[in-house]
Amino acid sequence: MIEEKKKEITKILISTFLEAGNISLELRKKGLKKEIKQDNTPVTNGDIEVNNLITNKIKKITPDLQIVSEESSENKTNQNLKNFWLIDPIDGTYDYINDRDEFTINAGLIINNRPELGIIYAPAKKRLFYAYHKDECFEFTNNKEKKLDCSKLTKQGNVKAVSYSNKLKPEIENLHKKFKVTEHVKMKSSLKFCVIASGEYDLYIAEPRACEWDIAAGHAILKHAGGLITDFENKEILYGKKDFRNPSLILKRSSLL
Repeated sequence: MIEEKKKEITKILISTFLEAGNISLELRKKGLKKEIKQDNTPVTNGDIEVNNLITNKIKKITPDLQIVSEESSENKTNQNLKNFWLIDPIDGTYDYINDRDEFTINAGLIINNRPELGIIYAPAKKRLFYAYHKDECFEFTNNKEKKLDCSKLTKQGNVKAVSYSNKLKPEIENLHKKFKVTEHVKMKSSLKFCVIASGEYDLYIAEPRACEWDIAAGHAILKHAGGLITDFENKEILYGKKDFRNPSLILKRSSLL
């Protein structure tokens, strides 16, 4: 039943994401209230406000599905989740705090442990991305909807990668050489998935790090745009794993790059 309503759910949530984006920017303009969590990462009142808005809306439209959010302890001990939501209210909190523009708001719907719907909004860039079915992936900017299909926008012969850091670890550097990367650009938030889906970049590689809520929405977006997502062993990435920890990641715009 939920499979048939993915488009409807997405369309309902778009306005909520736009509202959440406005709230995040307004709170930042006023001056954020910051705390340090137990894992030594920052959280702000913006994270909490956005989390509350999105999770409350999702509870109304899909009351039977559990929600796992970075900013809530609810459902994080559940080891048997199959159909559920993964929420990261602010991905790229350091960028958010430091008045940069790459932070994103994220929600991914997992069905049978696979990401099937994703919404990502980068409010400071005014770029909204969403996908809910194969070949149904879009960017909404300037009140216009544009279909995304991973068509290459970089120069032919070039392989442009996004990377978590300017300084690559040896394992990542070796894989960049394998894929003949000609340039890499640092990008910290889930925007990485979106700019590969849009064809602006070709590749992203990461060792095991971060959590499922960081990647679920982006995974759905890139998958439905036609991109490829595996771990280093070329295995499918499933969700609802113990502690919601991510494996290694290889995101490719195309098998041909």
